[in-house]
Amino acid sequence: NIFASHFGQLAIIFLWTSGNLFHVAWQGNFESWIQDPLHVRPIAHAIWDPHFGQPAVEAFTRGGAIGPVNIAYSGVYQWWYTIGLRTNGDLYTGALFLLLLSAISLIASWLHLQPKWKPSVSWFKNAESRLNHHLSGLFGVSSLAWTGHLVHVAIPGSRGEYVRWNNFLDVLPYPQGLGPLFMGQWNLYAQNPDSSSHLFGTSQGAGTAILTLLGGFHPQTQSLWLTDIAHHHLAIAFLFLVAGHMYRTNFGIGHSIKDLLEAHIPPGGRLGRGHKGLYDTINNSLHFQLGLALASLGVITSLVAQHMYSLPAYAFIAQDFTTQAALYTHHQYIAGFIMTGAFAHGAIFFIRDYNPEQNEDNVLARMLDHKEAITSHLSWASLFLGFHTLGLYVHNDVMLAFGTPEKQILIEPIFAQWIQSAHGKTSYGFDVLLSSTNSPAFNAGRSIWLPGWLNAINENSNSLFLTIGPGDFLVHHAIALGLHTTTLILVKGALDARGSKLMPDKKDFGYSFPCDGPGRGGTCDISAWDAFY
Repeated sequence: NIFASHFGQLAIIFLWTSGNLFHVAWQGNFESWIQDPLHVRPIAHAIWDPHFGQPAVEAFTRGGAIGPVNIAYSGVYQWWYTIGLRTNGDLYTGALFLLLLSAISLIASWLHLQPKWKPSVSWFKNAESRLNHHLSGLFGVSSLAWTGHLVHVAIPGSRGEYVRWNNFLDVLPYPQGLGPLFMGQWNLYAQNPDSSSHLFGTSQGAGTAILTLLGGFHPQTQSLWLTDIAHHHLAIAFLFLVAGHMYRTNFGIGHSIKDLLEAHIPPGGRLGRGHKGLYDTINNSLHFQLGLALASLGVITSLVAQHMYSLPAYAFIAQDFTTQAALYTHHQYIAGFIMTGAFAHGAIFFIRDYNPEQNEDNVLARMLDHKEAITSHLSWASLFLGFHTLGLYVHNDVMLAFGTPEKQILIEPIFAQWIQSAHGKTSYGFDVLLSSTNSPAFNAGRSIWLPGWLNAINENSNSLFLTIGPGDFLVHHAIALGLHTTTLILVKGALDARGSKLMPDKKDFGYSFPCDGPGRGGTCDISAWDAFY
């Protein structure tokens, strides 16, 4: 049933993205935005509100629209423009295609609920086959397909060539076609890249390269070079296609995950039995699997938030500051929700699925054994951050209020500045690694990707490695305070889910329970559910 519901989830996602495309094509200004992405405001959709009086209508009629509209701060205009969409017709075609996918997904979910097509439970317990197919089939093939789209549609589009279904077999993405691939002269695909004077979407200053490693940003769009992105996806596809052949299935080659896990024993046996028993524990617990998936996805979503502004992939999105701020906040919010869910399902696993006999002295058991040390250290970190960060903020605020700003305690983030310098930022004067012209690292990269990267990192018009000072030092510690305190609550809730000193029999009460009567003081609000809540 869960498997079938995933198809339903996909149907909803395709329907939603189809709606995005449809409404922009119908009510947006995509074609006029393309003419001048830096000065035309992109329109998300019209506002049909019967309560709008004349003043509201006038206030919201903007971006060249005939009636009241909402401005788009989602970045979809930049995304669609980058991947090669150019007309409202393209948007409608995409919307129809996604509707079709949505319908197919719904049929698939219905099909997998029929007795004849229902997959058996053993099918879901076959971790090796599933991993092989997901790694090479989902990630590998889709990354390869995306490389294909970038090379055949998006890159020609960025050079003023309009490639669609009717002509994509006639337009060579590279003058020599597949010749260099079969002759082993792969370096030819990187020769003659777009010049720094290239105007995005036109042939002016355009090159012919399709797979490059230029580093840095396209000077006009302030986004990563499309040919660098295509190269990246091709490399990722290769890695995943290889990874999809790693696990042993019906054929006698490859690794068994159980063997891999059980080989993980700490040296000298000093730290217990390592990963013994983990395979069956994870494979038989859907909550454990969901917790792991959510933890991974949450971290990845947070990294997406960071990299969408520091290494923007979409043309002109870096110059749209509202969109940048909105997308960053949006993805960090989602990351927070997803990571919190990971701890909820981890706690449910400990209550419902954890078997102490099967996990004797392995990493899970040992984590539960010294949970007091874990929570007290985390508690110390949270208290330290709270007192020191807020103490500095209060002190500095008082100094400003009393007109003596020179008495503020301002701490330079020297370690973070050193890391930025090592990556090539010269303004701090550290003269180390890539910021030092004498270093072997600098000389090794000088002829390949380094000029573009150094140019981008030292130019103050983008969001890559922003110059940091005492304000950043404070605000990063304030964020760390929030993260560590949240982690403390969630980790303690999960580790105490089976029982605590105050309530040793907690696991018998389930994931969520109210107070256990007046005779047991202190049992209110201490279920794992309460920690999550």
